[in-house]
Amino acid sequence: MVEVLDDKREATRFRILVEIADRQPAVSQGEIADEVGVTSQAVSEYIRELVADGLVLKDGRSRYQVTNEGVDWLLSHTNDIRRFTDRVAEDVLGGVQEDAAIAVEDIEAGETVTLEMRSGILHAIPGSDGPATGTATTDATAGMEVGVSGFEGVIDFTPGEVAVHQVPPVRAGGSRNVDLDALAAACAATPLVLAAGVEATVALEQAGITPTVQFAVGEVAARAAERGVDVTVVATADEVGRVTDPLREAGTSYTVKE
Repeated sequence: MVEVLDDKREATRFRILVEIADRQPAVSQGEIADEVGVTSQAVSEYIRELVADGLVLKDGRSRYQVTNEGVDWLLSHTNDIRRFTDRVAEDVLGGVQEDAAIAVEDIEAGETVTLEMRSGILHAIPGSDGPATGTATTDATAGMEVGVSGFEGVIDFTPGEVAVHQVPPVRAGGSRNVDLDALAAACAATPLVLAAGVEATVALEQAGITPTVQFAVGEVAARAAERGVDVTVVATADEVGRVTDPLREAGTSYTVKE
């Protein structure tokens, strides 16, 4: 279980720290008490602990600020909660709803199917051989979508990796300073190629590659990797942060290459 969900005291610390971050620097302990549902005295005690632990900095009466350590602590627990809720939504609640999959072979309604993730898309195979199964709710011929409900088990797949390749900004030579052969080889190693920035787009075009996506690249890469797809992102150096921030927030494994 996630720590802040498993331990009531830890959950209260989390909520109070969030409220301080939202209200800083002028913090009303009474308002936090009303929001969190504890007494003002309890809030005062929690804040003293947070200050002692180095998560909050006190600067005069009723003036507080979340430290860098406090921000890291919040982000860590927030990511844990997000991963937990994603698992609940997909693996637990998903079992009581209907979803669509691509039929690998002809399937009849009521038939038990094994579920697999292929290229980031759910596929259904007649039979119950796999670790994740469901019941077909519609008929489908091979290659068509089939409704599936009654999910059991966990779909077995490995999250994808994201490789971010930097392209110099135009002021530093842009795509002219890119080894196009090396870039083409890197892109050939993954099924999904995304571009962030004009210089990155031009570099890919010069290498004979058309990127699949050029907008919200970090979010798309994180979602694809979450579904088991390896991704190559070619990004102008000025755009790298906009790509890696969503990856980091999603807990996606990524590397940044020069």
